[in-house]
Amino acid sequence: MLKKKIEDALNAQINAEMWSAYLYLSMAAYCHAQGQPGMGRWFEVQFKEEQDHAKILFNYIISRNGKVELKPINAVPTEWNSLLNLFESTLHHEQKVTDMINDLFALTSAEKDYATQSMLQWFIDEQVEEEENAKTIIDNLKMIKDNGYGIYMLDKELGARKYSQAAQLSEADA
Repeated sequence: MLKKKIEDALNAQINAEMWSAYLYLSMAAYCHAQGQPGMGRWFEVQFKEEQDHAKILFNYIISRNGKVELKPINAVPTEWNSLLNLFESTLHHEQKVTDMINDLFALTSAEKDYATQSMLQWFIDEQVEEEENAKTIIDNLKMIKDNGYGIYMLDKELGARKYSQAAQLSEADA
């Protein structure tokens, strides 16, 4: 059984993951409006992954006889100054999510909830990958600058990204 403190924190993280999904869907819309369908596709995959993250936490709370409490999702930005600014915002957001996951992990340590700590390890590893991916795209955009062909090629590369459901979802959800 989950302690109330941890249950509340996990519910807050579900909300944060759903906000992240909504943010990435907004970023996808921005990319499509800018004529960058590949980048839009990349953010659509991000959107689905964030939904998966929320569902992993949802399933975990239920598996521990907890109560899932869904809250309203706040508005997200809809405009950015440039593609570089968009991906810098992505990196900043992922760093914020990393901090939130680390705080959750610290709480589980303080509360001696080792089962939840074990589940959160997957999220910690995922955040390392998320930050690295955003940083790589930023580095590429800085190198490309305003080179149209470079942006075209990066858009094509990012558009090839495939969605694969998070490993932690139960078989019933797949």
